[in-house]
Amino acid sequence: MSTAIVHKPRILQINASIFGDNGQSSQLSHYLVQQIQAQQPAELTYRDLAAEPLPHLSAEAVQALITPAAERTMDQQAIVTIADLLINELKEADILVLSAPMYNFAVPSVVKAWMDYVARPGETFMFAEHGPVGLLDSQKVVYVVSTRGGLHQGKVSDSLTPFVNTFLNFLGLSDIRWIYAEGINMADYKDNALANAKATIDRYLVGSNPVDK
Repeated sequence: MSTAIVHKPRILQINASIFGDNGQSSQLSHYLVQQIQAQQPAELTYRDLAAEPLPHLSAEAVQALITPAAERTMDQQAIVTIADLLINELKEADILVLSAPMYNFAVPSVVKAWMDYVARPGETFMFAEHGPVGLLDSQKVVYVVSTRGGLHQGKVSDSLTPFVNTFLNFLGLSDIRWIYAEGINMADYKDNALANAKATIDRYLVGSNPVDK
């Protein structure tokens, strides 16, 4: 009698707080992953970009990525190996948990570096007759955890949200679920902000499959 193989969803968790696990975005993303795994067993790939920062994009990195494999130097191959690993992690994930704390109105530079490496023509997007087409599975679910010291959601100062949405859409990812915690540097807002963020996570997950729309 054969036993059916049950596919465990794969979670890719990307943290980026300069405060490590003490950062509010890190704590919320850990809470989110714990809630997903409590609901449904899932494999986890964890990457802390602040603890192990990626080299920022450079002319040398771009040249390495466009050089044919047989012609690469050892240094170029090392760069390509990192980029390939990051892309494979993203491709294999059913769920992406992306921490995007707001630092000076933008994502941390280490998150931008990660974006620069996973956006590669022919791998995660392509240029078609009418413009770019994302190549990643549109059924992939993305949770974005964004903590902010002030109050920005829905205001001109929130340049982070449209930027992240544009980038993810560019790769073909459209099921994007935002978790905001705003005003965490403001005494009158912090506790409620964190509680509301956890409540948002719970609303996303309660009574539903985390990988379902």
